[in-house]
Amino acid sequence: MMDSHTIEEFYRDESFRDSIATIDEKGKRKWIYPKKPKGRFYRARTYLSYVLLALLFAWPWIKVNGHPVMLFNILERKFIIFGIVFWPQDFFLFMLAMITFIVFIILFTALFGRLWCGWLCPQTIFMEMLFRKIEYFIEGDYMQQRALDKAPASPQKFFRKFAKHTVFFFISFLIANTFLAYIIGSDELVKIITDNPANHKGGLFALLLFTGVFYGVFARFREQACIVVCPYGRLQGVLLDKNSVVIAYDYKRGEPREKLRKDQVRKAGDCIDCHQCVHVCPTGIDIRNGTQLECVNCTACMDACDDIMDKTGKPRGLIRYTSENAIALKQKFKITPRIIGYSVLLFVLATTLITLLALRSNFEATILRTPGQLFQRMDHDRISNLYNIKAVNKTFEAVPVTVELTEPQGEIKWVGEGMKEIPGQGLAEGEFFVILHKAQIKANKTPVVIELKTGGKTVKKINTSFLGPVEN
Repeated sequence: MMDSHTIEEFYRDESFRDSIATIDEKGKRKWIYPKKPKGRFYRARTYLSYVLLALLFAWPWIKVNGHPVMLFNILERKFIIFGIVFWPQDFFLFMLAMITFIVFIILFTALFGRLWCGWLCPQTIFMEMLFRKIEYFIEGDYMQQRALDKAPASPQKFFRKFAKHTVFFFISFLIANTFLAYIIGSDELVKIITDNPANHKGGLFALLLFTGVFYGVFARFREQACIVVCPYGRLQGVLLDKNSVVIAYDYKRGEPREKLRKDQVRKAGDCIDCHQCVHVCPTGIDIRNGTQLECVNCTACMDACDDIMDKTGKPRGLIRYTSENAIALKQKFKITPRIIGYSVLLFVLATTLITLLALRSNFEATILRTPGQLFQRMDHDRISNLYNIKAVNKTFEAVPVTVELTEPQGEIKWVGEGMKEIPGQGLAEGEFFVILHKAQIKANKTPVVIELKTGGKTVKKINTSFLGPVEN
């Protein structure tokens, strides 16, 4: 047996970090053929993915009171999240929510590693739980896929490849439709699909573009999206520490590795060097080398290793969710100052966000004096200022509105028909004069309070100023 010092020296050999599994010595892409996983974690991820996929495809089509439950209309800067409408005026709330979510991900990663990537990330769910399953069904397991790619051209090879990529393209088209529905809404998407294509050239171009992007990602780019594009994997180097719970190989128990031979008295560790954990990895890494940028915590290696442990009569968990300190020092999980700091920051951000959402008004309005306009004398005793008003209704229904001058005493006279209602999810604009008696004017700028009311209830109170002459 190797002593503890020798085991740690063996495990700390990090020459594997000089290259990645998807690039060969000449710098060319190496195609990954992961073995079809099976096991309790894979089943759990499969069931969870069904729920998440159902929600993902259904949400754009679910409506509450005739309006989508989810909408991310970047073009019009309009967002609907669980039926709550957010407009450009609420952009600070949206940004605060994004910052809160990022801090949550940082805290979550510091605690549990890349659990998000393996269980909840759309890229992983689509790739491993949809496209990869189709590939297994049409082309077979990893050995059959490799043999098919190396085989010379034949009708059977053409049929399998054509069938696979046809299904891939069709699913990419469905994903693109769903993605577009989140942006422009399901009603607009239906118009693009059913109406004359000449009337929706931009929409059709976007649909085909998204289809091509998704097809390229899941048919060819694949794991490179996680390794090359996604910044989250690179961030884990600064987010993780030795107390973070990740998928890890217990080198204290597994080393030294030795092949299993019949009728042999085994003196090595529990790892029989079967490479099953490598064969099932969708990014082609060897988890026994330790935490790596390419690992998406998909649990495939855990299921594969547990299966081998069952067959060799060894306890499960040679590869498991654990921390470096739990393996090396047998320490239980402990809360570190960094985790406390992240938790406090997350609590402050979440509390602030919830408070602002609770106080958020369904109406926004601005009233400004018309630029370049001075006061006007209506007659000997009255002075007027011209104002512009813009009012936004964040609700779905149109509401009647009245504009009243509450301080000081005076009157409002509209230019034109005036503002009688604010349309649902819309903007109303108008111009009006505020007319004050000269006795009310005590300074060059007199404070003025104007209220917007609907149904007799004040929904917005606005403070502005009134220009006028001060007479002795």
